[in-house]
Amino acid sequence: MNYRKLGKTNFNISEISLGTWQVGGKWGSAFDNKTADELLNTAIDNGVNFIDTADVYENGLSETAVGRVVRSRSERIYVATKCGRHINPHVSEGYQPKVLQKYVEDSLKRLGLETLDLIQLHCPPTEVFYRPEIFELFDRLKEQGKILNLGVSVEKVEEALKAIEYSNVTTVQIIFNLFRQRPSQLFFSEARKKDIGIIARVPLASGLLTGKFDSKTTFEPQDHRNFNRNGDAFDKGETFSGIDYELGLKAVEELKALFPEAANLAPYALQWILSFEDISCIIPGASKESHVLSNLSVYNLPKLSSEKFEAMNKIYEEYIKPSVHQLW
Repeated sequence: MNYRKLGKTNFNISEISLGTWQVGGKWGSAFDNKTADELLNTAIDNGVNFIDTADVYENGLSETAVGRVVRSRSERIYVATKCGRHINPHVSEGYQPKVLQKYVEDSLKRLGLETLDLIQLHCPPTEVFYRPEIFELFDRLKEQGKILNLGVSVEKVEEALKAIEYSNVTTVQIIFNLFRQRPSQLFFSEARKKDIGIIARVPLASGLLTGKFDSKTTFEPQDHRNFNRNGDAFDKGETFSGIDYELGLKAVEELKALFPEAANLAPYALQWILSFEDISCIIPGASKESHVLSNLSVYNLPKLSSEKFEAMNKIYEEYIKPSVHQLW
């Protein structure tokens, strides 16, 4: 495992870390504590020391599992969680300091921790980023010893740029992958100036970049890859990075031609992200132990050649960029 500094938190974290949206149950299926424990322990056994969760993942069960495993380990594991998505309707007016403080306190109870290493606003409406009183709350929570750092998870580059105007924002979690390249332009350079840790989420475009899907692949009814392709439940950029599924499959076929020896494209897609020095870590998810090991197999590959890197970018330019680049 290699480690990178998470911006001005000064945490030294595993560059391949773990996202826990589907830990303990594939999207739409029942939560399984045994599976969750196996996944989390396997990740830690292999050097992962940063785990990202949220209060809405499996309605709190993900946080509970993360806390249970972290407390059972002797290693220093950094825990990041998120708050705000429980607000319903999910509008700016629902974001109030008292509401958010209660969410933070509830997360601490589920995790069984005294202090959160990182609390992140969970993709709030854009208007929230223009409300200083929301960000000021987290200074008070830090003074109270309930959090060490504040970060944000965002949908749009605009939101990321606005968030880092607040001096207490230490990290930004943003969708960044081969099929979502816009953040690497203006945002990365601005974040570098302010020593902001960048956490790359949805690194495999909801599994599309594994190369294991085709036009006949089906997803469970409660899986967002089934019901949210057009943004019917939440921002469609969360699902396949906002790419039309069939178009994405065509682009993936071009990737397969670049790596004919690969049964699984995921390690190559992750290696592409790691080539950006501004990235602090990647948080691929996993619903089974083999997914964790697959993500970590990036270290078994030779370094991407400049020719392969350029060829991967060309696929983005030709297939993906015209329809998605300007949207987020």
